[in-house]
Amino acid sequence: MNLNRKIPLLLLLTSLFSCASIEFPGVYKLAIQQGNIVSQEMIDKLKPGMTRAQIQFVLGNPVLTDSFDTNRWNYIYTIAYPDQAVIKQELIIVFENDRLVRFEGDYVPSSAKDTDQT
Repeated sequence: MNLNRKIPLLLLLTSLFSCASIEFPGVYKLAIQQGNIVSQEMIDKLKPGMTRAQIQFVLGNPVLTDSFDTNRWNYIYTIAYPDQAVIKQELIIVFENDRLVRFEGDYVPSSAKDTDQT
């Protein structure tokens, strides 16, 4: 390849890589939310012994139902803000005989928070 072909190719590649790193002013970047929004009020309504229908009424439909373990529902919420790490929160509902036994994940009932502070 002679010099006449290398220079335009080099200029083209340089311009492509430099455009990829430029941030254009005034361009709005969206925050992207996915999944179930679970509030502290919802968590405080969960009580052992609740039925699946009651849980569904309080929290809505789960994002993920495990086909191999029907006694587990996953409520997952993620939000991605521009130029920040993705925030992920998960709530796992565990049933036994179609009744709530426990829940785990990133959420804690207010009553448990109060006892931790004393």
